[in-house]
Amino acid sequence: MTTLLEVSGVSVTFDGFRAINNLSIQIGEPELRAVIGPNGAGKTTFMDIVTGKTRPDEGRVIWGEKSVSLLGMSESAIARAGIGRKFQKPTVFEEQTVRENLAMALRNKRGPFDVLFHKRSRKGAARIAELAEEIGLRDHLPRRAGALSHGQKQWLEIGMLLAQDPRLLLVDEPAAGMTPAEREHTTDILKRAAKTHAVMVIEHDMEFIRRLGCKVTVLHEGAVLAEGSLDHVTQNKEVIDVYLGR
Repeated sequence: MTTLLEVSGVSVTFDGFRAINNLSIQIGEPELRAVIGPNGAGKTTFMDIVTGKTRPDEGRVIWGEKSVSLLGMSESAIARAGIGRKFQKPTVFEEQTVRENLAMALRNKRGPFDVLFHKRSRKGAARIAELAEEIGLRDHLPRRAGALSHGQKQWLEIGMLLAQDPRLLLVDEPAAGMTPAEREHTTDILKRAAKTHAVMVIEHDMEFIRRLGCKVTVLHEGAVLAEGSLDHVTQNKEVIDVYLGR
């Protein structure tokens, strides 16, 4: 497994508050990683830095085989380089069908002229069918996205992210508001995606993380507090103190 993303010595301060404090973290390709930590631990700021939304005060963010620095790049350039992000609240096109949502995501990864001259290609249709199968929405392709359940909208959004073929998927709290059955299906989707991609999941739900069965990074006050299997980190005295507020 090769290192795909390397964040080292990164710090960022907002109005005197140090949100990220000398943070160093790596993810390989392919890999599934869970990132946990109490509120205010810096999980969202970390994602914002990787996607170019927030510029750190110091440190390095290095990407890919060519060790490119992401720090000077715009958000859109970082997305084109292969980093995709799914926010906590699903943002699908409610009036469009599941098929149309996936088709738009496929087209988005090309230039503006490709969208203008887009023809429904056989290859595109096959990819849409494949994605729908992967996220468990094959039977819902003709349905309007607005009619889907909360969990199904989350899956559609993961499908739209996969359609853009990123190398790293950043997924924010995918289990929030889901039924137990939906959560189980979401774990399966992410585990499958992680066979060929790097997938980083930020989550609060420990049961969900246990099902992912992957390496866990615990953040606290903007730095890595512990790293390892879920059993390993949950037995760590400092982690217990942080989570139970002792």
